[in-house]
Amino acid sequence: MAYQPNQPQLNWCQYTLDGITYDIPPEDVDGNIQVIKEADALAIATRIRDFNNTSSERKLDAIKKIRLRKLKETDWYSNSDVTMPDNIKTWRQSLRDIPQDNTTEAEYDLLLARDADKNLTNSIWENAL
Repeated sequence: MAYQPNQPQLNWCQYTLDGITYDIPPEDVDGNIQVIKEADALAIATRIRDFNNTSSERKLDAIKKIRLRKLKETDWYSNSDVTMPDNIKTWRQSLRDIPQDNTTEAEYDLLLARDADKNLTNSIWENAL
């Protein structure tokens, strides 16, 4: 663990925790820019580390929410008076199959990829209609 205050002219500090260096911005106290104290830098670096370490869990949660929404959109096909087409059955099963136990974080990124308009781009999300 290493703390280095006062990077030239920026008032940022760096805190190294578990071999990773975090750049921590100064705090603004009533218009006064002040370098973060070491104890505060440790707390901030710890929060950043913990947030980064839960990245795959957050991505998995997002995937599960999207999957559930897509399944709910086609739940009406399972009504007793409706015959669910085979392509919808297959698509719904493929949604239920993601993610697999061996899915990597890079594959999570592919599942969550979006275009410039914020639309999901992975073909798994496209309704089979």
